[in-house]
Amino acid sequence: MNTWINQFLRMLFVILIAYPVVILWLGITVRYRENLPIQGPAIIAANHNSHLDILTIISLFPLLSIANIQPVAAADYFFKNSFLKWFSLSIIGIIPINRKNIKRGVDPLEGCCQALEAGKILIIFPEGTRGNPEKMEEFKSGIGHLAKRFPHVPVVPIFMHGLGKAMPKGAWIPIPLFISVVIGKPIYWIDGKTAFMEALKQRFHYLKQKLHSISDTL
Repeated sequence: MNTWINQFLRMLFVILIAYPVVILWLGITVRYRENLPIQGPAIIAANHNSHLDILTIISLFPLLSIANIQPVAAADYFFKNSFLKWFSLSIIGIIPINRKNIKRGVDPLEGCCQALEAGKILIIFPEGTRGNPEKMEEFKSGIGHLAKRFPHVPVVPIFMHGLGKAMPKGAWIPIPLFISVVIGKPIYWIDGKTAFMEALKQRFHYLKQKLHSISDTL
């Protein structure tokens, strides 16, 4: 029963908050939407500048796909209090990751693996935390470990521009600035974590350049 209630509340949140904020308040242009995975298992890898990043990615999907989307987020931040923990788990549907005090023998990626085995679409921010506005930080290796375990699961890169200024770190109210999203073609595990991470990084650089070249022609 709780699962159905949570799914209903989540869809209501997307209809009343996510779609209006991203589509109407901010305004969004999406390039290569055909690359977006509608069914899982799949991994979406996106750059991270704002709390609006999750809402923006969720807003790309049709409403009936929302129940299959699960963002991966830091437990130490989203479990700060009981309400935020409930909201993050029940409404946003996050998979919590412990970044601190990881116990020996505990697999920090267990929740992600279970979600992929269940056919979910994961949202992962390879940078691990929000960076400075419109600046990409170094990628953490977690996504490489996950791709290695699921070599046949597509990793779809998404580059977003404008969210770091629309709602930067520390801000609570989004500024109505137009944002742009470009969705890349999927990549798969390449033997060797270093090679995979480099391929993912290069794909993001390509998407960033592609987005700026499109903007220059408008």
